[in-house]
Amino acid sequence: MTQHQPQPQQFYLTAPSECPYLDNRAERKVFTHLVGSRAPELNDLLTQAGFRRSQNIAYRPACESCNACVSVRILAGEFQMTRSMRRIWKRNQDLIGFANKAEPSSEQYSLFHDYLNHRHHNGGMSEMSVLDYAMMVEDSHVNTQIIEYRMRGADTMITGKGEGPLIAAALTDVMGDGVSMVYSFFNPELADRSLGTYIILDHIMRCNALGLPHVYLGYWVNGSEKMHYKTRFKPQEHLTTKGWLRTDIAD
Repeated sequence: MTQHQPQPQQFYLTAPSECPYLDNRAERKVFTHLVGSRAPELNDLLTQAGFRRSQNIAYRPACESCNACVSVRILAGEFQMTRSMRRIWKRNQDLIGFANKAEPSSEQYSLFHDYLNHRHHNGGMSEMSVLDYAMMVEDSHVNTQIIEYRMRGADTMITGKGEGPLIAAALTDVMGDGVSMVYSFFNPELADRSLGTYIILDHIMRCNALGLPHVYLGYWVNGSEKMHYKTRFKPQEHLTTKGWLRTDIAD
């Protein structure tokens, strides 16, 4: 009987395009498809190598004259909240996050649309349709959840679920060595809650509950103010030419 050897993974390179983070820069990406039974294992390996997932694509920057994008992961077991983080955590204890299957809903899309209009109205995702959003959530061949955050209710202790309107959501991959935060969004009118920080803190707690060491935050972009917040969650490691190394970058 003839045994078929697995085909080697194919990688592709995009054409140059305008960098969304730094002015007067061009970006290129190397990418591959995450499909089939090997997708979860491959996603783990590629995430550890600095790739990010978007739908069934894994990609990483491959810019010719720039290395500003640096993969970041939090060491969840060693993490300690700062004083301001403790205040944010306490402020949001009336919320509860429930992990659902990666299935889109009209309520999610409405919140997602409002978030983009307020926070990223000129970004590349601002024109995403309902169908585009649905594909972002459900087009995954790996272990993906969408965590919905709502107010705690009378039955929360029994069901683990909150009540009332959707306040925030996070699309998250659960991997062998941690969780990867693919995309999160929240009610932009609740700025006093600092929901972006709260969602990351909640993922650190979830990671510890699972006994997993890392929360992958994606890319910190050196020189981009809107990516600077990622350096606040310490200790953390950055992916370098020598592998993952702890960093002491100041807040």
